[in-house]
Amino acid sequence: MVLRSTRLRLHVGVSRVHRWLALIIGVQLLLWFASGLIMSVLPIDRVRGERLVERVSPATLDQARPRAPLDLVLREANKPAREVRYRLLLGREVAEVELADGAVVLQDAETGKRIPPLNAAMARAVAVQAYRGVAPTPSIRAILTASTEYRAILPAWRVDFPDRDATRIYVAQNSGRIVAVRNGTWRLYDFFWGLHIMDWKNHEDFNTPWLIGFAAGGLALAIAGSALLYFRWPRKRRRNK
Repeated sequence: MVLRSTRLRLHVGVSRVHRWLALIIGVQLLLWFASGLIMSVLPIDRVRGERLVERVSPATLDQARPRAPLDLVLREANKPAREVRYRLLLGREVAEVELADGAVVLQDAETGKRIPPLNAAMARAVAVQAYRGVAPTPSIRAILTASTEYRAILPAWRVDFPDRDATRIYVAQNSGRIVAVRNGTWRLYDFFWGLHIMDWKNHEDFNTPWLIGFAAGGLALAIAGSALLYFRWPRKRRRNK
């Protein structure tokens, strides 16, 4: 009889814990399931903008073209360098020098002379060259501070294409490389990503106290539900003879 009474009190206690946990974190559980479903349904190539933007140029370097000696390129850089990469930028062969401090400078591959950071016209040309869609002439603006949509290299140029996806191509001023592509699908994905990780402001912190607390609450809810299932599982009772 005592055992049965203890079991009943434990059952009631677990039931109350389960009910209150469900009330407190139930909405967030729905958001987790809904956001996870939507993010898994959205095609990742549309999210990344690969359908409308060709980030890597198919052009190749001319082997017969004269180039400045490497020591001249390094001397013009005027700082310790970590890596030198040769590539084409709007039909012009350049040496992309990555310095020891992480900064990137461009130099003319033939003369070794420093190339100034990209201006607005050059950045627009880079974006238009990479854009696969059909849209009127894009607008352009300088990006000097990070935002929820863009947190990469600064300063950069943002080229806005007035297409149905509201495509935005970000071009780094120091290297002329496309460093980010944003569109309507990406913004939808990013919105639900912020809900999923419970970082409603920056959409990037996966270790917020809210997420940790609600995840622990979800685990406790699952444990309480399993305990209730155990208490309420039908058992065979022997008849007293």
